[in-house]
Formats: sequence, structure tokens, C-alpha cells
Amino acid sequence: MGRALTYKGYTAPVSFEAEGGYLYGTVLGIRDKIYFEGENAQEIVSSFHEAVDDYIAFCVEKGKDPEKPFKGTFNVRIGANLHERAALKAAEKDESLNRFVAEAIAAAV
Repeated sequence: MGRALTYKGYTAPVSFEAEGGYLYGTVLGIRDKIYFEGENAQEIVSSFHEAVDDYIAFCVEKGKDPEKPFKGTFNVRIGANLHERAALKAAEKDESLNRFVAEAIAAAV
């Protein structure tokens, strides 16, 4: 997979549909769906920008705040046993569970 497109804080990977011969993408990190497509690199970038601009304009028209992707908070379900082990390890290190998890994720990515 190539690099993701970014525009006005929104990010979207681009995929290729071999059967139809076109590029397409969907913005990540929000519940609302922002879809775009194009036949080449120039079109896909333009389509992405237009889709984001249209989404923002639609939200403003409806009096709704556009969703912001990747706010820095999310819920994770990991099971009680792993939760306990992580909390104990964080306490051992004299740090919060939040900091422990953030450092673990940073080390993994």
C-alpha cells in the first residue's frame, strides 16, 4: 500500500480497484463516511480534497461540528487479566496505566 493522503487534519489511504481500474479511499478515524475516487494520482488527490471540503461545508450547513480524527483518546478492550497485569506493571514503574499503555504503543509503532 502506498502512502496515505492528508488534508486539513484528515487522513485516508488510497486503494486500487483492479476490476474497475480506479483509485478510491475513505477517511480514517471518524464515524462519518468520507469516500472519494479518481482514475489517476492527480484526480484522487483532487477528489480527496473536494470530499473533505464538502464534508466540512455540509456540517457547517447543518450546524454540526465536523468530526475530528485521532483526538488522542480511544477505548480498548483487552480482557480483565491483561488489564490487571498492565496496571500492576505500571504501578511497578510508578507511572499511570495511561502512560504505560501510551509508551507501549509508541514502542510498537
